[in-house]
Amino acid sequence: MHALSAPSVPAPAADIALLLAGAQAPAPPTGVRALFETGGWVMYPLLALSLVALALIIERALFWTSTSNRGRLRRLGDAADALRRGETEAAARFSVDDHSVYGRCVGRLVGALREGPIGEGAAFDAIERVRPPIERFATTLSTIITAAPILGILGTVLGIIDSFSVLGGGGGAGGDAGTVELVDVASGIAKALYTTAFGLIIAIGALLPYAIIRAKADRCLSSLEAIAGAAIEGSRRNGRKRASEDA
Repeated sequence: MHALSAPSVPAPAADIALLLAGAQAPAPPTGVRALFETGGWVMYPLLALSLVALALIIERALFWTSTSNRGRLRRLGDAADALRRGETEAAARFSVDDHSVYGRCVGRLVGALREGPIGEGAAFDAIERVRPPIERFATTLSTIITAAPILGILGTVLGIIDSFSVLGGGGGAGGDAGTVELVDVASGIAKALYTTAFGLIIAIGALLPYAIIRAKADRCLSSLEAIAGAAIEGSRRNGRKRASEDA
């Protein structure tokens, strides 16, 4: 009987085994500049997205801090009660003193009431006129949250392509040359993953502020709808009052 020979190990598997046995992992980059040089050109669009997202979050935080303070919301409730009673002058004083989206919406409703009875169309138009500043930059911030991880994955894919291009190009004939080449491939793959990490950090960091901003906008629009409903109710009350006086 012939002795069984040991199965041969394919060359790529042998290279990987050699890497795991003797190759040392590349040291991670230190410093911001080294990190960007390691990640490649994709890191710079990601940096731009992170700066834009930070600027938008700060702008929205300042906007909602000034818009949704307790004193303004309390005066807004008083204006809504005045509109519900059909007292346009009291509501008009609020719109003159308040320059926020609430004051502008109440001012449009008061102007419509002075011209005559209003319906849902006029009330809806008053809300739509002040909607843009409420939802400003929401689409941009949502796009950044979606695009940052995708751009990071693009950087990783490009890095892996470059790494396997090195492997496909071949190194030297000896084992040492092959080992050095494989270390370079592993180093390139590790470096490429930094772009994905950076993209995920941007998306996760912007996601919570975006959720808070959306909640603030939805709450503001709900308050405006309540004010519009109060104006419609006050318009109907004034109409019934005028009808009874004419009778």
